[in-house]
Amino acid sequence: MKKTFRERAIIKFTAIAKRHKRLHYPCLIMLSVILGGYHACRHFTTNTKRYASVAFVVGFFMSSCSFSFAVFAERTSFTKAQEVYGEIVGDSDVSLAVESERVPTEQILLEDEDLDVEYDIEDDAEGIDTYTIDDILESQDAYASGKGVQQEIEEDYEFDESDWRLVLINKQHPIPEGYSFDFGTIKGNMKCDARIIEDLLTMMQAAKDEGINLEICSPYRDLNRQEFLFNKKVKIYMGQGMSYMEAYKLASQTVTVPGASEHQIGLALDIFCDTYKYLDEGFGETEAGKWLAEHSSEYGFTLRYPKDKEYITSIEYEPWHFRYVGKEAAAVMQEEEICLEEFWDKYL
Repeated sequence: MKKTFRERAIIKFTAIAKRHKRLHYPCLIMLSVILGGYHACRHFTTNTKRYASVAFVVGFFMSSCSFSFAVFAERTSFTKAQEVYGEIVGDSDVSLAVESERVPTEQILLEDEDLDVEYDIEDDAEGIDTYTIDDILESQDAYASGKGVQQEIEEDYEFDESDWRLVLINKQHPIPEGYSFDFGTIKGNMKCDARIIEDLLTMMQAAKDEGINLEICSPYRDLNRQEFLFNKKVKIYMGQGMSYMEAYKLASQTVTVPGASEHQIGLALDIFCDTYKYLDEGFGETEAGKWLAEHSSEYGFTLRYPKDKEYITSIEYEPWHFRYVGKEAAAVMQEEEICLEEFWDKYL
């Protein structure tokens, strides 16, 4: 009967080992290697179809992984996405952002001139009542007419980082866990932090006295609303051919990342006017935009994302986005032409 390869190898190396005792262990090692290779080859030969099926499944998964990641990222929470984004932009803080050697804005912001993506005010107004300035003011108690007075800051005045008006919210400083505030109603379902309503309505009345009819869009937003707006922007950019992470990075420069939006703490408002109902840079050139830039600090508000500060705020210039910081801080920020991040770095 013809012997198999395995049997012949065993017989041959056993014979050599018996004739030469010094080759006993080398022969044993060689025999183990040969038999191991023999059995491995035999295993793959007899299971060719099985491994071919596995290879096909792995290949299919790898070819579709980019699509799978986009769907996964879109349908899950933003926690993981924010972690990935943090790895991209690096772990920075306020002091890092205001170093003397600053990178020009154009090197930080992605070029989007050819994308033709406009911010639609209806995105924020969807499901939210809209009112004229008269509607809002008439629904509240009467507010004094006349311009506000620029706050005079005492030389020994000390700002406190625990002051609710100065809480720093951005990509590096998300909303603190457990943060809470009392809601105040502007009118209908338009709400914000109750503590800012008096100054807000006084400012709107002062603008009205000068013939400027301000209107409010999207004061307080909850997390679900912020995720909706952010997701919508990501989808628009992905529709332009971007990968998910490219779209995420660009979207975060125009819509604040959920969990790091000042709208969610009721201190930020988007403001436009009856003659210009667009949330874009053009609003800054209107009478209303110029009035707000000059006088909002008199009522405790600051232009949160100024022009030429994008390298610090990581958000594009938004002449319609105003944040309540209190009259003292607003006066300092107005006089020194600094944003909230710079204010924190200098005074807190």
